[in-house]
Amino acid sequence: MFELTLDKKHDESRQGEAFAPKHIVNNPFTKKFYIESYGCAMNFADSEVVASILQEKGFGITPQFEEADMIFINTCSIREKAEATVRRRLTEFRKMKKDNPGLLVGVLGCMAERLKSKFLEEEKLVDIVVGPDAYRSLPALIDEAESGQKGVNVLLSREETYGDISPIRLNSNGVTAFVSIMRGCNNMCSFCVVPFTRGRERSRDADSVIKECTDLFNDGYREVTLLGQNVDSYQWVSSADNSVVSFANLLEKVAQISPLLRVRFSTSHPKDITDEVLFTMRKYDNICKYIHLPVQSGSTRILQMMNRTYTREWYISKVNRIREILPGCGLSTDSITGFCGETEEDHKETLSLFEYCEYDLAYMYFYSERPGTLAERRFKDDVPLEVKKRRLQEIVDLHRVHSLKSMQKDVGKIFKVLIEGDSKKSDQQWAGRSDHNKMTVFPKTGNYKKGDYVDVFVESCTAGTLIGKIKEDQLTW
Repeated sequence: MFELTLDKKHDESRQGEAFAPKHIVNNPFTKKFYIESYGCAMNFADSEVVASILQEKGFGITPQFEEADMIFINTCSIREKAEATVRRRLTEFRKMKKDNPGLLVGVLGCMAERLKSKFLEEEKLVDIVVGPDAYRSLPALIDEAESGQKGVNVLLSREETYGDISPIRLNSNGVTAFVSIMRGCNNMCSFCVVPFTRGRERSRDADSVIKECTDLFNDGYREVTLLGQNVDSYQWVSSADNSVVSFANLLEKVAQISPLLRVRFSTSHPKDITDEVLFTMRKYDNICKYIHLPVQSGSTRILQMMNRTYTREWYISKVNRIREILPGCGLSTDSITGFCGETEEDHKETLSLFEYCEYDLAYMYFYSERPGTLAERRFKDDVPLEVKKRRLQEIVDLHRVHSLKSMQKDVGKIFKVLIEGDSKKSDQQWAGRSDHNKMTVFPKTGNYKKGDYVDVFVESCTAGTLIGKIKEDQLTW
C-alpha cells in the first residue's frame, strides 16, 4: 500500500518488537517459543492471543530467540517496507537452523495468507504458516512441523473473534492494554490488503469485551484501547434478548467499569463515526478526548479512486462536528501521497486540508502498490518515486509546524496525566499521556507510582512532548 513516513517519530507501526513478559526469569516449560511482531496494534494484540493459546498447551514464552525451540514472526502486509524487513528477519532465523536443526520458524498474520507458497516452497524460509483467523490450530501445526510436515492454515473465518481467550499481556507496562473488539474489514479501499488478509468484518460479543476490561482494571491496569479496523461499525446482537449493542453502547459500558479506567479507541472511519459516539465521549470524563480519523487524501477525486466513500467536504464536516461537540478534542490522521493519478492540484488539496484541520498527530506515507488490491488491478501506479517523496516531505514539513503549534498551546496549562513508567531519557522522570494523547514527561516527586493519575503543569514542550512538573496541590477532576 504505502511506504514508511519520512518523519519516523510519527510512525504508528512498531517494528520488530519481541514479545515476552518482562517478569519471566526461569521458564518452567520444556519447550519455549519466541514471538517478534511487526505492524499495527491489532498485530500486537494478536500476539498476546497466540501466547495464551500456546501457553495453555504447555509451551513457555522466552524473551531470547537464542533459547527458543520455536520462533514466530507476526507479520504485516500493509507496507512494502514491512514485508521486506520481515523477509530479511526470516532469512536470519533460517540460518540458525544449521546449528539447531530442531528449531521451528513460523510466520503468523497478514503475510501468511498472501505469501504462503513463496515462504514454504520457493524460498523455504519457514516451517509453519498461520493466518490471523487460524491461531487456535497452531499447537496442532507445531506437531505437524515437528514430524517433518509443513504446518499450514491460512483459512479466513466469518465467526472467529477469539473472544473467549484471555490474552497474555506481553512486554506490558502494567498500566495500559489493547483490547480487540472486532476483526476484519468490510471497507474495500482500493489501496488496502486488509480485507483479503484479515477477512470480513465481525464483532466480538460485548460481554467478553466488558469482562476482559474489568479483569484488566482489577489487575491494576488503568487504560484500555478498544481496537478494530473500523470501531464505529461495531455491532453485536445479544442472543439472550436480541438487543443490539452499538459502538457507542459498548464505549459507555466500558467507561462505566470505573471512573479510574481510561478508555481510548482506534480506528474510526469518517463515514461511520456518529454523533452518538461523540456525545458518549462528552458524557464520560474517563473516555479520552482524542480521535484518530484517517483522511488519506484531501482530494475528492482521489478519495473516490481510493473507494473511501466520502468526499473532502464530508470529512471536513465531520471534523467540524467533532470540534463542536468536543471542543479541544485531539485529532490525528493517516495520509497517503502519490496515489495513482494524483496531480499537483490533488496534492495541494491535501496540503490545504492539513492546514484546515491542524492535526495534533499524523501518520504520513507515500503510496506503493500492494499485490491483490483493487488499485493494482484497476489503476496505473504512475506518480514517479521522486515526486512521491517530494510531496510527502511537503506534507511532513507542514504537519511539523502544526504539531509544534499544538504542543505550544498547552504550555502554561494543567493536565491530568496517567503515569505509564519512566521517561525514555531518564529514570528520574515519569512519562505518561494526557487525555488528548500527548506524551508528557516530568520529574519524580512525591510518592506517586505507575498507574497513578497526577496533575501536571506544562512548562515547555518539543514538537512531540510536553515537559512539566507535578502540581503540588492536586486538582479534583
